[in-house]
Amino acid sequence: MRRLFFLFTLWFAAIALSGCGYNTLQAQDEAIKASWSEVINQYQRRADLVPNLVNTVKGYAAHERQVLTEVTNARARVGQVRATAELVNDEAAFRQFQAAQAELSTALGRLLLVAENYPQLKADAAFRDLQAQLEGTENRITVARNRYIKAVQEYNTTVRQFPSNLTAMVIGMKPKANFTVENEQAIAAPPKVEFGGGEPAAPPGY
Repeated sequence: MRRLFFLFTLWFAAIALSGCGYNTLQAQDEAIKASWSEVINQYQRRADLVPNLVNTVKGYAAHERQVLTEVTNARARVGQVRATAELVNDEAAFRQFQAAQAELSTALGRLLLVAENYPQLKADAAFRDLQAQLEGTENRITVARNRYIKAVQEYNTTVRQFPSNLTAMVIGMKPKANFTVENEQAIAAPPKVEFGGGEPAAPPGY
């Protein structure tokens, strides 16, 4: 009880000095929700492309079972993580989400690398359409994540700064999870979906 009284005393003192920051915290929290929603939408767009992409590649390279299985399993693990708005308040769940998305990015990169060995696949209109959609989606993911990162940085700074940190303590607003440095490196290098002009040799038996 004394602790609560002490916090309220500090809070009202902070208001008298320079404002409590309540409205700023609320506005920044809403900005995070909006930016996180866009991150989820773009990741879902990518996940929705995976089945068609896998089936198209399978039509030309059915024996590439390991790579095809890796992509399918990675997508399944992404679907197991419930990417709700509350995820940003759970550090462990947020890290699990990151790991699942990073695994899918890696698997997609390997799949597209395998496709380099199949000229007929690269020339397939459906594959090229999926390739273009994936490229556009990866770009939108990068933009959405960067907006989220900026929104969280601004919010977390407000939560930690005096006197708004006192308001945050009283109303129970805490720092939110953000993408890690390792994940930032992945953001800077999304799966490559543009193919070079040279035609690599087809694998044995093609």
